[in-house]
Amino acid sequence: MRDQLLFDLLSKELKRQREGIELIASENFTSLQVIQAMGSVATNKYAEGYPGKRYYGGCEVVDEIEQLAIDRLKKVFNASWANVQPHSGAQANTAVFLACLKPGDKILGLDLSMGGHLTHGSPANFSGKNYQAFFYGVDRETGLVNYEQLEEIARKEKPTMIICGASAYSRDWDYKRIRSVADEIGALVLADIAHPAGLVAAGLLNDPFDYCHIVTSTTHKTLRGPRGGVIMMRNDFDNPFGIKDPKGNIRSMSALLDLAVFPGMQGGPLEHVIAAKAVAFGEILDPSFKIYQQHVKENAQKMAACFVEKGYHLISGGTENHLMLIDLRNKNITGKKAQETLDRAHITLNKNSVPFDDKSPFVTSGMRVGVPAITTRGLKAEHMQTVVDMIDTVLMNADDEKIISSVKEQVKSFMLQFPLYPELS
Repeated sequence: MRDQLLFDLLSKELKRQREGIELIASENFTSLQVIQAMGSVATNKYAEGYPGKRYYGGCEVVDEIEQLAIDRLKKVFNASWANVQPHSGAQANTAVFLACLKPGDKILGLDLSMGGHLTHGSPANFSGKNYQAFFYGVDRETGLVNYEQLEEIARKEKPTMIICGASAYSRDWDYKRIRSVADEIGALVLADIAHPAGLVAAGLLNDPFDYCHIVTSTTHKTLRGPRGGVIMMRNDFDNPFGIKDPKGNIRSMSALLDLAVFPGMQGGPLEHVIAAKAVAFGEILDPSFKIYQQHVKENAQKMAACFVEKGYHLISGGTENHLMLIDLRNKNITGKKAQETLDRAHITLNKNSVPFDDKSPFVTSGMRVGVPAITTRGLKAEHMQTVVDMIDTVLMNADDEKIISSVKEQVKSFMLQFPLYPELS
C-alpha cells in the first residue's frame, strides 16, 4: 500500500521549493537524474570495502558504479586519488583527522565565529574535543583572512595540521602562502572546499590541489550533486609522521585515508548515493557546468552590489565566490529575526554570526546569502535587483504582516517564471 501521508508531505516540500526563493548558500537543486539514481535499486546493496576488495558477494555491478564515480571525480579535479564513500563533508574531515592525527595533536583552523566550520576545531565538535584546536581569524577592518595571524600562531604552536576553508567566507584563499608556512613548521595542509568546490572545478577560483596535501568537499552545494562527501589528493605521498595501519605497517597517505573511511569510521557505503555522485560528476564534466558556475559568480557579485547600494554592510565589502555575509546591525534587525521574517515571505536564507559579533550564535547579527540554487533555477544577473528589492522590503517592514504577505505573493509569481522539476507532478 502506498504511504500516502509521506508522499503528500513530499509533494508539499516540492511545492515549497517551487514557490520560494532559495538563498541558503549550502543548498542547491540536483538534476532529476541525480534524484533518480538516489532512488534506485543500488540502495539495496551492502558493499563494505572498496571496488575489487569487498567483504560481501554480488558487488560486481556496484564496483563498476563506485569506480565510475571515482574516475569521474578524479577527472573533475585532476586528482590522482579519490574516496567517494564519506556520507558527508563532516565525515570526510573526520576520516582525514583519523588518518593523519593522534588524539591531542594540534590543529589550526579558521575560527567558527569568523566564518569557519564546526569540524575545523569547534569545542562543540569532535575536532575540538579530540585535538588541541587553535584558531586564526579575519581582519576587523577588511574582513579578509588574517594570514599574518595564521603564520604567527602556526610558528608558535607548530600544529600537525593547518586547515583552510570556511562556511561563511566570501573571498578566495591564498593556498600558496598557507603551504609555505606549513612547510616551514612541518605541517600538513587540509583544504575543505565544501562551499566553493564547483567554482574550483570550473577554474574560476584558485586551485587548492596545487598546494594542499589533502582536499575534502561535500558533493551538494556548488557541485550540485546529492548530499555526501569526498576526499581527494592530486599527489599521493608517504605519510610524514610514520603513522602505521592496524597491522603495524607504514602506508601511503591514500591507503591510510581509505582505511580511515572504512573500517575506521564507516561501515557499508551508500551505493545509491555514490551512484548519484557519479551522475553529478558526469554533469560537471559537461561544458555547460562551467557556464553555470560563471553565472553563479556573476549573480553573487551583482547581488552583493545591489545590497551595498541599499546600505547593507557586507563583510569584506563583496564576494568572489557564491555567497556573501551581511552584517545587519546598521539595519537594526538581528539575523534570527531576518531569517524568520523572510521565511514568512518564502525567501529562505540563514542567520549567521559575523566576525566580532556581539550577539549569541542563536541570535546573530548577520545573515548568509548564497546564489547557487537560484542560479540553477535560471535566474541571471538582471534578476538580482528584484530579489534584493524583495528582501529589503521584508526586512524594512518586519512587523507588517500585510506587506510580508504581499511580498510572498510577489515571490510566488516571480518564481513561476523559472520552473523546477516540470517532469514531476
